[in-house]
Amino acid sequence: MNQNRFTSLLFSAAVVLFFTSCGGNEDKTNTDTTTTDTAANATPPPPASTIVTTPQDMMVVTHKVANFAKWKPVYDADDSLRLANGIHSYVIGRGWPDSNKVLVAVKVDNMDKAKAFAKDPALKKAMQKSGVTGAPSIMFVTMTFQDTATIGSQLRTSTTFTVKDWDTWKTAFEASTQERADNGLKLRAYGHEANDNHKVRVVMALMDTAKAFAYWKSDALKKRMAESGVIGQPERFIYQIVQKY
Repeated sequence: MNQNRFTSLLFSAAVVLFFTSCGGNEDKTNTDTTTTDTAANATPPPPASTIVTTPQDMMVVTHKVANFAKWKPVYDADDSLRLANGIHSYVIGRGWPDSNKVLVAVKVDNMDKAKAFAKDPALKKAMQKSGVTGAPSIMFVTMTFQDTATIGSQLRTSTTFTVKDWDTWKTAFEASTQERADNGLKLRAYGHEANDNHKVRVVMALMDTAKAFAYWKSDALKKRMAESGVIGQPERFIYQIVQKY
């Protein structure tokens, strides 16, 4: 009798254990499914912006060299001299089609110190050593807009010109974004001379050279320039980026 009762209790315990175990697995399955569904439906974070609007002081130098292949190693070897003056290499471009004309854009920590460096005899000596010919053109500029996104074209145009009023020009220029895109140009950066916002520098990528060249000669661009207060004819330097630091 006692044995039968013991067997009955043992069976009952086994049944309870079975259903408890099944219930636990069901809860775990539901939890796992909920976690998976939540992860699958999570909104991915937005891509990081490539637009920089924090003003960046820069020095942009253009000059001729006797031989680019000989000039470049000498330039790189003088990096410690630039760093000692708060100057950081940024972009080197070779003229197009004149590949022995060079553009060097550097970021500067202190504009006054950079201007003093530009007059330093040590810089003049380094330029002579590297094969720079003629007097360099130097512009100290504050870039107020930069697009750092990677794009396919490495062909650029650096354009400088004078405007009557910076804010008037900027408003008109930003309104013509689509027109530039339709004509093979993509904005990369713009700004003005450090101490004079009437002197503007704009850098654009050439996505379609045929369209861009035609646009530069067009009446549509002449009208845009007149309406935005551009004075005189812009100066353009076309170059191919060969290194970004």
